[in-house]
Amino acid sequence: MQWHQVLGFVAAVTPLTLIPGTSFTLVTQQVIVGSRSDGVLVTFGSACGLLVHAAFAAVGLSALVMSSAQALTVVKILGGIYLIWLGVTTWRSARRGIEAPRRVRWRLPWAQLGGFGQGLWSNILNPKAASVYLTLVPQFLTSSRPIAPQIATLAVAHVVVVLVWLLFWTSMVAAARTAIDTPRFRRGMSRLAGVVLVSLGIRTATAR
Repeated sequence: MQWHQVLGFVAAVTPLTLIPGTSFTLVTQQVIVGSRSDGVLVTFGSACGLLVHAAFAAVGLSALVMSSAQALTVVKILGGIYLIWLGVTTWRSARRGIEAPRRVRWRLPWAQLGGFGQGLWSNILNPKAASVYLTLVPQFLTSSRPIAPQIATLAVAHVVVVLVWLLFWTSMVAAARTAIDTPRFRRGMSRLAGVVLVSLGIRTATAR
């Protein structure tokens, strides 16, 4: 691809990346209740989720999902339920106390992956992440050249933007946590993160 195409894509996707969303909220919550490394895990999980969408787009699976009302509805509902589950468990952890041991009767299959799994699946089950590769990416492709390598190039650029932003935000939250690290602050931020995640989940599941 030409460099001006890649730079144009970066310019277009950067404002979308900076808008606070699921990954932003998860990073904030994980750093506050855990550590900087937890936020880093969420960040890399989110980046890997984007690579999954890029791979789906390259083989046409995302186009199939987005063109099917039933398939898109299933993805939206699954993504919404997952975010709501994250929000509820985050709220409950704040109510029990950050330092209290976590005792849950059941877990999602990927719960043991921690922050990485949360970041990964929140992006995989996010139809808006898929739409980036179905609406924005095609505008920067050259039809006379192989499509898959071009999508891979743009996906790498997208991942770099996401990593830079979320790792920067991770450092900012970690620094703020060090300055005002109190149990009351962490409980309040966990509850706020829980509310935001539930709201994002409802919006994802009901968005047209």
